[in-house]
Amino acid sequence: MLSKKQGFPEESELVLCTVTSVQFHSVFVNLDEYDKGGMIHISEVSPGRIRNIRDFVKEGKKIVCKVLRVNQEKGYIDLSLRRVNEAEKRRKIDGIKREQNAEKIIENTAGKIGMGVEQLYREISEKMKASSLHEFFESAVSDESVLEKLGIDKKHLEVLSETIKQRIKVPEVTIKGRLKITSYAPDGIDVIKGALKSAEEAAKGRIGICYMGSGIYRFVVTSDDYKGAEKIMKSATESAISYAAKRMGTAEFSRESA
Repeated sequence: MLSKKQGFPEESELVLCTVTSVQFHSVFVNLDEYDKGGMIHISEVSPGRIRNIRDFVKEGKKIVCKVLRVNQEKGYIDLSLRRVNEAEKRRKIDGIKREQNAEKIIENTAGKIGMGVEQLYREISEKMKASSLHEFFESAVSDESVLEKLGIDKKHLEVLSETIKQRIKVPEVTIKGRLKITSYAPDGIDVIKGALKSAEEAAKGRIGICYMGSGIYRFVVTSDDYKGAEKIMKSATESAISYAAKRMGTAEFSRESA
């Protein structure tokens, strides 16, 4: 890993470890993110009686542990394997995978521009304003000015930007709803068409509309974030409702559950 955390981990923190030695009553590991040693007592390996500790851990195996106690003076770090639930384990592993993907971006970019991997990493990490490398690259996907603030060579910046776009896809948020439109006007069909067109224009084309029958239309909005999706949906539905109300019609909107 290119990024190493300084100091000692906090109690209850989840850490990725590599098993270095398995003894009769304990397991010794290396904390990958801190490059420090830690120990797991046999009672913290798994709940219940353990006949053979090697049924649970082996040298070289990667495991996610929870920090129980830290003694900085003596350099002791006591860990637990059994106190990490599956949800916590998945979140930690997902976070590690994201960082590994970000480091792969550094490696690929460095190879293309002929620069040392660690040198490029330092140039970026020292200037980025984010808690993690992946978070920084993710923000750069939607806002390229984030990279420009690094102040690195323009040609290198172009290669970095292209590599980021190839390896990081910003997750999208989709929300849905139903709009029921009723018109009592002689030109009711035109009123409905106008209301739907008004919704599309208010959403600036960033909405999908399909007819479901009985005067009900499904509205689908996809955006980079939930707040943005909600804003688009609100503008579209309010515009359609207002358009219908002014022309002897009514429109009611209801959200669909995910």
